[in-house]
Amino acid sequence: MIRHVVMWKLKECAEGKTKRENLEYIRELLYSLPPLIPQIKHMEIAFDLSGTDASMDLMLLTEFNSMDDLRTYAVHPEHLKVSDYVKKAVEVRAVLDCEI
Repeated sequence: MIRHVVMWKLKECAEGKTKRENLEYIRELLYSLPPLIPQIKHMEIAFDLSGTDASMDLMLLTEFNSMDDLRTYAVHPEHLKVSDYVKKAVEVRAVLDCEI
């Protein structure tokens, strides 16, 4: 099983939305993906509570059966639509892919 973790720090304002509005909107976009991409076996999304300078604002945790499934997800057209929007709202992105 592969765990794919992505964390983002969002811009204060992007695409005509505040950071908080983008957090909510991105969460909605991400949660729309599992019914469309069967390779996603599990998904969790969380917002930061601490608000420190070192904190990221948003965390996505997804699980896949294999790296091939993760790669399929990465290039899926529905994922790419979400990714295109997220890129416009994000200052910093960090990723970790690991075997569990």
